[in-house]
Amino acid sequence: MFFSLFASKRRNVLVRALHFCKKFTPPGAEDIIFKAICVNIRQKKWKFLDQCSSSLTTTLLLRIFRELRSSPRLLLEFYQRVGGVEVVSCSLESCCVLIHVMVECKNFDDALWLMKELMIAKGYLPLEVLEALIRSSNGGFPSSAVIDALVRSCTQIGATEDAYEVIKESRMVGIHVSIHAWNNFLGHLLKIGDVASFWAMYKEMVSYEYYESVNTYNLLIYALCKESQLSEALSVFYRMIKAGFLPNIVGFNMLIDGACRADDLDVAQKVIENMETMSRGYVSANVITYNCLINGYCKQGNPEMGEEILDKMIEIGVKPNVRTYATVIDGYSRKGYLEEGFKLCDRMLENGMIPNSAIYCSFIHWLWVEGDIRGVSLLLSSMMENRVDPDEFTHSIIIKGLCRNGYVNEALKVQNWIINMNLVEDAFCCSILINYLFRSNNISGAEQLLGRMFVRGLLPDTATYGAMIDGYCKASEMKSAIEVYSDMIKVYKPNLVIMNSILNGFCKEECMDLSMSLVDEMKRLNMFDTISFNTLLSCYCSTGRFKEAFDLFTKMRRRGLLVNTVSYNIMINLVCKWGLFEQASQILSVMLRQGLTPDSVTYRTLLSNLSQKSSCEDVVKMHDYLLLKGVVPHRPTYQAIVRRLELDDV
Repeated sequence: MFFSLFASKRRNVLVRALHFCKKFTPPGAEDIIFKAICVNIRQKKWKFLDQCSSSLTTTLLLRIFRELRSSPRLLLEFYQRVGGVEVVSCSLESCCVLIHVMVECKNFDDALWLMKELMIAKGYLPLEVLEALIRSSNGGFPSSAVIDALVRSCTQIGATEDAYEVIKESRMVGIHVSIHAWNNFLGHLLKIGDVASFWAMYKEMVSYEYYESVNTYNLLIYALCKESQLSEALSVFYRMIKAGFLPNIVGFNMLIDGACRADDLDVAQKVIENMETMSRGYVSANVITYNCLINGYCKQGNPEMGEEILDKMIEIGVKPNVRTYATVIDGYSRKGYLEEGFKLCDRMLENGMIPNSAIYCSFIHWLWVEGDIRGVSLLLSSMMENRVDPDEFTHSIIIKGLCRNGYVNEALKVQNWIINMNLVEDAFCCSILINYLFRSNNISGAEQLLGRMFVRGLLPDTATYGAMIDGYCKASEMKSAIEVYSDMIKVYKPNLVIMNSILNGFCKEECMDLSMSLVDEMKRLNMFDTISFNTLLSCYCSTGRFKEAFDLFTKMRRRGLLVNTVSYNIMINLVCKWGLFEQASQILSVMLRQGLTPDSVTYRTLLSNLSQKSSCEDVVKMHDYLLLKGVVPHRPTYQAIVRRLELDDV
């Protein structure tokens, strides 16, 4: 009995032991490495991890990333340390796990950095990243914040179509796309200037029954102001208030800037005055608000009012910034009031602010216009003393100023220094030099400069090509102009300025067949303006095609298209050459009825022809008539008439 009982107990122990052995299996190599890595990560023993990096596999990485989800900073530091390992760099899903973690802890900057690294450095398509984010989201869909971040990363790298595809694909698989993602995408479209696509995408968003947020309304206001639709922008602004949203400072500033750009400064002032009331006291005007208003007055040629607003800002406790002073200084400089600009600059220095490159550029430009080379030199010295780095705009102003004042060789030396120092990245300065080299008939110099650009890896842009084409056309080298044009259209689309240069070249050479073919092509491309019309009209007159000239002029005038003072001057000159002064007076009358003011060219054309073929009485009568119409006399013509009258009196 005892032995049988002992035997049965022993058997039970053996059975339990067998069951225990089945449950307790020795850990595998990957489990040991996994646990060791997690422990060392938590203890920040990075040397051990460097030794283990060769043992990392995709499966192991996923396990580590999921294990450490609750420690986002450690996880990110681990990823950054082992990111160079091939397995890590190729592991899309492990990186997507990390992205989820970063978004969950609201570390959006690092999430965006990881997404952009996947798309730029590792070459993954945004839709591939989206699929990986779905797979790595613990069985559910990624949060809307993750999709927001992916759309934002696409717009930040300029992948417009990919951003839309992410939104579209997310909606198709049932992921909620928030209004924030839509706002980011709509804002990107406005930033790149694609207003038409903005409205199309906005309508699509509304069709999905999204409700606008404050940011959406701000974008609508900005888009309407961009299209110069101020009344519609105001309507959207009041619609936002009626919908129960309190406008923020961004919306107010967009509306004020739009009003200033539309030259409706009264509206801008009223919005500022009522800002606190409309926002229920939550928003008040800031430095950006007043900068917009000051810019509006300066653009209207009223920098004095701009300075008054600057003084008011200081009085009410809104501190002006460098841009505030720069705007008013530029306004004074544009009016030729450099002394007032310098005084304001002194005030700025007294307040502890150093002028920036924009202020220096404004002064330098207008000193060049006045031919004050010594003043320019002093300002450049001041820039260096204050350690204000000249930018590309500064370089272009220096080169243009030297050329304008006849120092083309010095400008070339400056340009060579700029290129040798690698201080400029575009071809703008070269375009300015090429233009002036052609003006001084130094065609070989312009060609050599273009060659040096290619040698240094500086690619010509449309401005460079335009300068070369215009120079060749004015030098009557149409073959060379067409060759440059043929090279340009392989890279860039032609613009209206370039087409007008070629048309002027053909007309100058009296190649009427080629001119008419080019005009037809320009009309087809919707690239035909007043300059094109006047060029063709002048060509008809110079080649003796008077009927075609009158037909073209009459046709365009009846349609109310493109005809300006230059057009009438061409026709007045034509009939005056035939001695048809009565018809010239009739054309002048039509010009005045159309609301166009005669200029000094009109004065010179009429009076120089009248003085040769008519009496002094007729000449004086026309002179008096033109003065009454507000014409400023052409000085040499006026002096010639006076001398003739003096001789007649003798």
